Amino acid sequence: MEKIKKLRKIFNREKIDGYIIPKNDEFFGEYVPEHNDRLKFISGFSGSYGFALVLRNKNYLFVDGRYSLQAKNQSGKLFKIITIPDKIPTDILDGKAISIGFDPSLFTARSLSVFFGKKILNFKPIFRNLIDEIWKRKIIKNNNKFYLLPNKAISEKYNLKINKVINYLKKKKSDFLFVTASENNAWLLNIRGRDSKYTPIAYSYLLVDKDGNIKFFCDLKKVSTSLRKGFKKIKFFSLKDCIKILSGIEKKKFIIDSNTCSLLFENIINKNNKILKFQDPINFFKAIKGKQEIENIKKAHIHDGVALTKYLFWLKKNFYKKKITEITASQKLLQFRKKNKSFKFSSFPTISGTGPNGAIIHYKATKETNRKLRMGDIYLVDSGGQYEFGTTDVTRTISLKNSNKRIKDIFTRVLKGHIAVANFKLKKNTCGSEIDTKARKYLEQIGLNYAHGTGHGVGYFLNVHEGPHAISKRNKIYFKKGMIVSNEPGYYEKNKFGIRIENLIYVKIKQKQMSFENLTMAPIEKDLIIKEKLNESERNWLNNYHKIVYKNLRKSMNKIEVLELKKACSAV
Repeated sequence: MEKIKKLRKIFNREKIDGYIIPKNDEFFGEYVPEHNDRLKFISGFSGSYGFALVLRNKNYLFVDGRYSLQAKNQSGKLFKIITIPDKIPTDILDGKAISIGFDPSLFTARSLSVFFGKKILNFKPIFRNLIDEIWKRKIIKNNNKFYLLPNKAISEKYNLKINKVINYLKKKKSDFLFVTASENNAWLLNIRGRDSKYTPIAYSYLLVDKDGNIKFFCDLKKVSTSLRKGFKKIKFFSLKDCIKILSGIEKKKFIIDSNTCSLLFENIINKNNKILKFQDPINFFKAIKGKQEIENIKKAHIHDGVALTKYLFWLKKNFYKKKITEITASQKLLQFRKKNKSFKFSSFPTISGTGPNGAIIHYKATKETNRKLRMGDIYLVDSGGQYEFGTTDVTRTISLKNSNKRIKDIFTRVLKGHIAVANFKLKKNTCGSEIDTKARKYLEQIGLNYAHGTGHGVGYFLNVHEGPHAISKRNKIYFKKGMIVSNEPGYYEKNKFGIRIENLIYVKIKQKQMSFENLTMAPIEKDLIIKEKLNESERNWLNNYHKIVYKNLRKSMNKIEVLELKKACSAV
């Protein structure tokens, strides 16, 4: 409460009635460094998405369905938790004529208009962050240099990618593309860094003109002489130079990314230029993986499948013999992954939840919540790795000698939904919203559902969550050859259990027919399946999947593990 009191004291000086605190920092990346997690500082909420609205006499925390339970547990004492899109700030404020302060470097015009609309009469940009005024912390920056991907890791050289951007700019009659998503800069230049804990990106902004000249704004200490020499037509500038250079451009046409271009930058560009209503084309370009990238991703998934499968065998053998907790289980999985030389680091914080904790969709075990794996429960582990070269994300739900028929029935229905996605007959104009309904069908038959999308796009040695395509109720982006997406239906019963089965799949074309093919290589828990509830087609899918898993993993297993793998992959 002390932090909120300190924040409210500043309201009078700034002549505001409230202040908005988002999760993101100025790079709008998927994962925020601990020292920039202002939302966690003020609210205690550690989830990856949300924002707080602190008013003079009340506090609100807005999250989506994935985080409703978590937010209540972590922040419910001081904040009223609101689940979006069921309710948004305009519903709470209801057109009150109050002044709301915000940091324009942390919000986009789009995010403000979606959540606040035009009902608030006075939005007040404050060009210093009020949380930073009350949060005294030491910021430790890493000095890891940026680096180029080797030729064996790429499907296209950077100059070919830049040509795609130039052609797009000319087609749309635009002079500049201002790229504010660091992952898009990483993709365009085949460059990687270590500025994010879970994503190999270089925090940066990039300005491309229609002639292919590029200004790259970043931490110059991380740019080596050899890296500079590797690029022609690219000039490197400090991040501080970005505002100055943008301010000096006049009477030009710009394309920006409405999801990651802050209001601060947008207003600077808009002052003397015209912003065209087109999206950053790199979002679409990078969603389609090339042949070499797909090959590398397949290898990464075999490495990852070996680690995860060995871990699951260890877990099932030992959970009732020794004390294994959610945290120690998660640490053990990381140890298995680290045994592979091409493993770099985790692609997101591991979700390791047993019993009631499994019902928290994006659960992260802490000292306070850490549960022991107990006989009769089920255990959900959602994890992934960044490999040379590829990004993985996989969820398995494991029986800890569970015999509950209702749980098995629900697990089987989740599996049927998973198979329905994997087997979906893709057409030229298939989008994620069509597929999403098939994934939920068998749960809906008994009145159940889940509060998250069925699948998200995944980057190539980049973000574990990547657009623009997804398998969700509202996504209308057509699937194309080379796109990767997760397939992860689930079900979560508050204070009881959680179930999710997740594989990554990609779109391939064979004999002019588009279809999904699995990338993930790890057995699916047969001890939770009611075999009689699978039809012949579903049983065939499961048996064929397990044959492929066995074939790909057996060479990396010892004699005992080969027998366990054979059993885990045997026909149902």
